[in-house]
Amino acid sequence: MSAGQQVDLLVGGMTCTSCAARIEKKLNRMPGVAATVNYATEKASVFVPVGTSVDDAIKTIEATGYTAVLPTPVVVDDAGSLEVSALRQRLLISAALTLPVAVLSMIPVLQFTNWQWLALTLAAPVAVWGAWPFHRAAWLNARHGAATMDTLVSVGVLAALGWSLYALFFGLAGMAGMTMSFSFSATPGSGADEIYLEVASAVTVFILAGRYAEARAKRNSGAALQALLELGAKETTLLKDGVESRISTALLVVGDQFVVRPGEKVATDGVIVDGSSAIDASLLTGESVPIEVGPGDSVVGATLNSGGRLVVRAVRVGADTELAQIGRLVEQAQTGKAEVQRLADRVSGIFVPIVILLALATLAGWLLVGAGASVAFTAAVATLIIACPCALGLATPTALLVGTGRGAQLGILIKGPQVLESTRRVDTIVLDKTGTITTGRMTLSTVAPHECGSADELLRLAGAAESGSEHPIARAITAGAVSRLGGVASSSEFASEQGLGVQAMVEGRQVLVGRPSWLIDRWQIAIPIEMQAVMATAEGLGKTAVMVAWEGQVRGVLTVADTVKPTSAAAIARFRALGLTPLLVTGDNTAAAQTVADVCGITDVTAGVLPADKARLIASLQAQGHVVAMVGDGVNDAVALATADLGIAMGSGTDVAIEASDLTLMRSDLLAAADAIRLARRTLATIKANLFWAFAYNVAAIPLAMAGLLNPLIAGAAMALSSIFVVTNSLRLRGFRALPA
Repeated sequence: MSAGQQVDLLVGGMTCTSCAARIEKKLNRMPGVAATVNYATEKASVFVPVGTSVDDAIKTIEATGYTAVLPTPVVVDDAGSLEVSALRQRLLISAALTLPVAVLSMIPVLQFTNWQWLALTLAAPVAVWGAWPFHRAAWLNARHGAATMDTLVSVGVLAALGWSLYALFFGLAGMAGMTMSFSFSATPGSGADEIYLEVASAVTVFILAGRYAEARAKRNSGAALQALLELGAKETTLLKDGVESRISTALLVVGDQFVVRPGEKVATDGVIVDGSSAIDASLLTGESVPIEVGPGDSVVGATLNSGGRLVVRAVRVGADTELAQIGRLVEQAQTGKAEVQRLADRVSGIFVPIVILLALATLAGWLLVGAGASVAFTAAVATLIIACPCALGLATPTALLVGTGRGAQLGILIKGPQVLESTRRVDTIVLDKTGTITTGRMTLSTVAPHECGSADELLRLAGAAESGSEHPIARAITAGAVSRLGGVASSSEFASEQGLGVQAMVEGRQVLVGRPSWLIDRWQIAIPIEMQAVMATAEGLGKTAVMVAWEGQVRGVLTVADTVKPTSAAAIARFRALGLTPLLVTGDNTAAAQTVADVCGITDVTAGVLPADKARLIASLQAQGHVVAMVGDGVNDAVALATADLGIAMGSGTDVAIEASDLTLMRSDLLAAADAIRLARRTLATIKANLFWAFAYNVAAIPLAMAGLLNPLIAGAAMALSSIFVVTNSLRLRGFRALPA
């Protein structure tokens, strides 16, 4: 893609998915612009190339008949609340006026002399004022040469009202003593004595009820994200020159120190300067067990301090915090479109003109066969009203809104709607070992010196060499040296060969720490038989061993041990239940990998692989026809995560791994990966159920309406109910729960 910027715009005035499709088409006609418009989120995601300004995109949207503004931080969803409140008021007033009209029109015994004039008095405000949002939208679109679902509703309501006015003032319907009865289908008649005031008013009420349900659903479906973004602390205690003062969290800048007392939320991402405590991150990550922290440890904004007093130095504030980044990821996922939705959008875009032609054909057809104006008009109006594909447009975005929002609450971030398609087809899951299946917190186990001064000297020099590495094994060796010896020697000229070993200058000696094969192939250092035996024994026990060498000779072996996470075995069982075949792939030795695999119940193990080998293995599986998911947490997993059809990064991992993934788990629990796949599949299943209902409804209902088998009033009710069904079905995703361990 050429240079430019990606922006999100809040779009106002959309009343259906046809509006969204029209805006999207107009934007994409701009040179270099790529845009998607989501009716449910009321947002346009627009790529604006160099040479085109955001204002140009806004002007294009406004020229199409809608409004557009750049989003501003929202604390309370006032706009959504106002929309719902206004719709509720319009609905209640219209319903109160419509009820007597419907009762009088449908029950002949209640039709007193000149009742039809009272019905007109009550129905006219509903057909004009109550349906004004539809009329206004239809007029705005007509001015731009377009037709939307509002056009169908507006034409249907105005046609029913216009026919009724003609029959009352110029036909026989205004005569005293006129009576009529209700029928589910169109019935033959002259039409001169037929009025459709109950259709004009009741259809308006039904569709208003559908719009009200949609507005509430859209607000509720975004509630999970809104609640997540509001988790942050509103105020904090700033510590400056030894003086504490309460300030708004928004005023914090990087480098400020603030106090977090027991029971308070951490104001922003930072590093602990003083104090120790337990941090409860369950609201943000779903992790139920508080984490012990102390000086030097990082803490995330919005997590809860459940222990002692902490002094924290702010390292990220505002839009750079982890909470804000989560919010952006979720919003991006909600704004995007899955392939199934793109099909629905294409159908909606051509649907309205086709329906108008079908309604005209219905009117002409019934008149040509001599059925009478009443039957022809009833069938045509029913066709217009029943065909509104609102449910079709709501099927995907509402489910996506609810599913991604619920995932965020559970610590599962779905990066985009295309991810849903991948989860359905995945049949193989490749698992990294360290930090994914195991805790990743390796500890130094044994120190076996060989022809060097002592075990302490071996550990001191090896710890110094490894101090420049972030690898879990390196951290374990360095931590072990610090713990046993009180510190490590200083080092320089550090260099690392990923997956093989490290080298550094320590006290004038070039110290090498790594795999035996690396020492042999890269440095031509022979491995003594006794050291080979030490390493074989350690690996037989499932430990990881590395060789230490300097001055051209092996000086000893260090072994570290990792432990399997308590939930890993249960997670592997769940993967199998989901139809996935688990594979363990690790750079560790075969014995250590097999020990972990035996504990977890994995039968397929590939050990001793380099980072690039993981990606090649995944590519090989894909070439065999498998759809592969990969779970990892380190920099060395990034290529494999990007290669896989579905990349799942553990939230405890590196930014590189998270960036390369499709799903991010905010807690380092493999069970969360199973829950993530379950949620993604459930969301996709909901989308497909919604689309099936919406398509089936229109396919079945339009022929019935054209055949004169549906009264327009019933058509309006059915159309509204189809939309309500879709949004209600989507809201069921709010009840998704993570399975207990």
